[in-house]
Amino acid sequence: MEAHLAFPEYEKIARSVHRPQPSAPANLQVIEESEARGEVAALYQHFRTHFGRPDVPGILKCFATHPPLLQHMMDLSESLIFGDGHLTRRHKEMIATLVSVENDCPYCADSHAFFFRMHDGSAEALCAIKESQLESPSLTHPEQALLVFARKVNRSSGEIRRPDIEKLRNAGWNDAQIAEAIHIAALFSTFNRVANAFGLESQGLLDHNENESGTLRSQKVINERSPV
Repeated sequence: MEAHLAFPEYEKIARSVHRPQPSAPANLQVIEESEARGEVAALYQHFRTHFGRPDVPGILKCFATHPPLLQHMMDLSESLIFGDGHLTRRHKEMIATLVSVENDCPYCADSHAFFFRMHDGSAEALCAIKESQLESPSLTHPEQALLVFARKVNRSSGEIRRPDIEKLRNAGWNDAQIAEAIHIAALFSTFNRVANAFGLESQGLLDHNENESGTLRSQKVINERSPV
């Protein structure tokens, strides 16, 4: 029997009755779930079953014209992006969000800001990342150093020199963590360009989550104040 993964963000999407509905890319057609056949249909079904999300995200559909690449992206998501490695999942989502905002990618910036919040990222830290205020006290000193480095990987990787690496080591990051930060920043530089070129729009996951969470908090207060 196939093992299923447990991702809190996808579980929340699955539970949400009024979850945002994905829209078709504006620029280039993708293989939609209703149109998928053969190997692509099987991979889409594997994603829904294995990852626990009720629909296939648009960024994966962008790779479906080449099924081996789609399979590779799903494997990459599982093995590197959607789990703790040398970096924690929260730190990976910090980098993904920062790079996506830097590259003006509304699709990825929204998705990974939502994922960051689902993995214990604070609203204050998210605001600092989105505003590129990387000296914010909402971020620890090691996190500040990591994000400054990730921003440089995205903006000007050809200018990175050994002193940049030494700054991270001095901030407490080891070489395996630094390498993984480079991988995540560089991968999202690619994902952002794919999403933007295809014309993927924001899924509205962050706003939906914040609004839904606010509604639940308000209902909890009302219930606590209600007489027994």
